[in-house]
Amino acid sequence: MAYPWHILKMFGSRRDLPSHLNICMIAAHFPALGRTGEHGFIWPLARGLSRSGHSVTVLSWGDPEIQKDLPSDGVEVHLLGEGRGLSIGEFPTLARRKFLNLHELRPFDVVHSLDSTALLLAEMKKQLRTAFAFDVEATQMSQIFSILGMSQETLPSLFSTGINVAYKFLTTFLGQDRKLLKYADGVFVTSPAQRLALERYYLYPEMKTHLVPYGIEIGDLSPREKSDELKKKLNLPDNGQVVVTVSDMNELEEMKSLLRAFERVAIKKPSARLLVVGNGPLFKSIEFEALSLALGSRVVFTGPIPSPLLSEYISLADVFVSLSARSSGFEPSLLEAMAQKKVIIGSEVSPISALVEDGEDGFLIRPADVSSLSDLILQVFNGELDHSAIGERARSKVTKLFDNERMVKQTLSAYRAAMHASGFFRGHETHQRRAAQIG
Repeated sequence: MAYPWHILKMFGSRRDLPSHLNICMIAAHFPALGRTGEHGFIWPLARGLSRSGHSVTVLSWGDPEIQKDLPSDGVEVHLLGEGRGLSIGEFPTLARRKFLNLHELRPFDVVHSLDSTALLLAEMKKQLRTAFAFDVEATQMSQIFSILGMSQETLPSLFSTGINVAYKFLTTFLGQDRKLLKYADGVFVTSPAQRLALERYYLYPEMKTHLVPYGIEIGDLSPREKSDELKKKLNLPDNGQVVVTVSDMNELEEMKSLLRAFERVAIKKPSARLLVVGNGPLFKSIEFEALSLALGSRVVFTGPIPSPLLSEYISLADVFVSLSARSSGFEPSLLEAMAQKKVIIGSEVSPISALVEDGEDGFLIRPADVSSLSDLILQVFNGELDHSAIGERARSKVTKLFDNERMVKQTLSAYRAAMHASGFFRGHETHQRRAAQIG
């Protein structure tokens, strides 16, 4: 697509970093835009940036008909495709077309892509004269974390894991990640481990990697009382203890480990229940695994639930488990469980290991370690652990770390660093030199 000459002429030379940014956020699945089953904390960031005086536009997949019902909070939202007989595979092309139309009217300073959708646009960055920042989720690094998480502490398993990791790295890096990192002016990570992996294995410059722990609005996550009405709806015993997990059901082995661990728990605690929140392509396989273990009604599958209701389901938990290592960012539901003072058990090879201190404000295990998982759950159920103190420390850590104002400031700093790295903008030192000359 030929780009209008007057736009190219306008941005033909380097310009100063503006104090007011025009930001475009792009993601096929943008959390908290009112869709059933989605939950996340990127929306508070978009709203916070808007409240700070910056222009924020969101491009995401969705039904344009529900767009008018979304609470904008100053954020301009464009939902593309769904409801028009199109498939989500067409979203990158739709997003590219919409972006170019908007960019012609008012050029964007920076594009923040939460997934790899903006790669088509990043290939045009020299024409667009716009900086591009990608979340680490846009790479396929999470697939490597997933393989590491399911390895056993045996020589054959470690050998097999090494081969699988090397193969996955080569295929994902050569397939897409190398091109994406080539065009990225900055990559946002949520843990030091991700930054190290990008530098050591992907050879991505550390100076272009930005540690931005996206936050959550703790005011919306105050501890909640367990809902008797919800317990009744889910047919949970009055005296039964509950394990809750949230799953997108894209990985069978992680759920198998949890189900096998819960089988051991259920033998000693017949009134205990496992609440599985979510839906996905492997739902039938996971359900079959539960039935084959003779867990029957002791495992309750809720299916997808609206995001605003997720906190009510988490409030039912005595233990919250998230073994997923595929997400290379902090898992929102796990952070919410910590904010609700729950005892959480996470994967030691996921980014949450950079936040949780094992045994102090939660527990970290290897996802394949069924024995340790079942023992931990039983210790909580038997009162052998001070779950109240652990929950208090978990909430305290989350509220201190994930402050919305701090998150906005860190993100803006990362945006400006990415803009400067793009070569299309001059840094703030330009303003300082000019002020000195005028003085």
